[in-house]
Amino acid sequence: MWRKAGPPEDPSAERRIVVVVAFAAGVAAMTQTMVVPLLGELPKLLHAGVAGASWVVTAASLGGAVTSPVIGRLGDLYGKRQLMLVVLGLVTLGSLLCAVADSLAPMIIGRGLQGVGMGLVPLGISLLRDVLSARQLGPAIALTSSVLGVGAAIGLPLAAAAAQFADWHLMFWVMAVLTALISVLVARLVPAPPALAGGRFDVVGTLGLSVGLTALLLAISYGGEWGWLSTATLGLAAASVVVLVLWGVWERRVAEPLIDLVTTARRPVLLVNITSVVVGFALYAQILMVPQLLELPEATGYGFGLSTVQAGLLMLPAGLAMMGASTVGAKVSAARGPKVSLLLGTALIGLGFAVCLAQMGSITMLVIGTVVTNGGVGVAYGAIPALIMTAVAPSETGVANGFNTLMRAIGTSLSGAVTGAIFAGRNMSLHGTSVPQREAFVLVAVVGMAGAVFALAVGSAIPGRSHEPSSP
Repeated sequence: MWRKAGPPEDPSAERRIVVVVAFAAGVAAMTQTMVVPLLGELPKLLHAGVAGASWVVTAASLGGAVTSPVIGRLGDLYGKRQLMLVVLGLVTLGSLLCAVADSLAPMIIGRGLQGVGMGLVPLGISLLRDVLSARQLGPAIALTSSVLGVGAAIGLPLAAAAAQFADWHLMFWVMAVLTALISVLVARLVPAPPALAGGRFDVVGTLGLSVGLTALLLAISYGGEWGWLSTATLGLAAASVVVLVLWGVWERRVAEPLIDLVTTARRPVLLVNITSVVVGFALYAQILMVPQLLELPEATGYGFGLSTVQAGLLMLPAGLAMMGASTVGAKVSAARGPKVSLLLGTALIGLGFAVCLAQMGSITMLVIGTVVTNGGVGVAYGAIPALIMTAVAPSETGVANGFNTLMRAIGTSLSGAVTGAIFAGRNMSLHGTSVPQREAFVLVAVVGMAGAVFALAVGSAIPGRSHEPSSP
């Protein structure tokens, strides 16, 4: 019988573990947004076309989405701390490749390796369950989940400042140093719980899931650019459906599947994962909407003409709110159960979009709207892993949280596709440059509100009154 690794006797040791794991999650989130300020310059910097340069963003999102459930399964099989060190090594290597890249191919490879770092989030949350006391677990999960927003928010102004005031390669050198430092901290301060799952690794299932998800996310990400009825989009969508159906058949029949579809189809897990898609959608929609509105020229009549650095700095309070809200969410979860926290979070997400919609002409109110929405995301993200871990066995936590990270990634990809299609369909020419019309920002805010209402309805259907995950 498996016995949980006992929590450290010294409470300060537990706090150090939480800080290290949360630091790793935050740095992983930074990799997802650090190139956003460079999007307009990437074709020139990398001597590539616009379509090719867009892969610098896509490679990271694909790397994170496809590998997260795989990393979760490997962690369950071979040990979570060991996998954290492997993933950190890959992110460091990817950052070094980007730091010396002056052409497209090494940059794409490096960004793909950086994207693998998103697997640190579910892996770290699962590890916390194995090594922390029950008293510390709920707040630790909430904090680790919430720093995703902090990392994403911090990444924007830092990358913008590096690009504006120094060599753009600098931010990748900094990322390599940070991940190498985290590796040392993990090795020294984080205990290694025993591997919980037995059996073999499902290679066929991994390949099937990777191919199917890659085709799906490419169709979602580029459908607006290629045309939703284009041969490329429809072909990728059809290939994704075929491959994922065959993958599902394989997973149901193989003795030791990559993902136990029976577990993921349980009503609580399924409903939480559906809600996660919407939460991921909302977070990314605001990242795409508000900074762009702040940076548009004042000549549009609705833009504010701020620099990239200024707009990024104005997004920092939202990231800090996401981290601060995790404490509130943890207290609500302890008192009323994580389901209540999830519902509170989705309600705040909708309220934040409503503030942005009603006060789109005010910088102050836009910042307040992003703070409210990101606070809601922080509360929801803290509740989601807790809800999942109450519904699965300890040996399944890594892959279950990895699959949930995949659902969030699908939400962000959908957000990028939908938001991009809205901006592309409602634009005007300003001094020879195409810019989104005000109606496009209004529609994005309305879609965000509608998504929050949908998530609130789905979350309400989660059965029972869930409590904080207990020690296995």
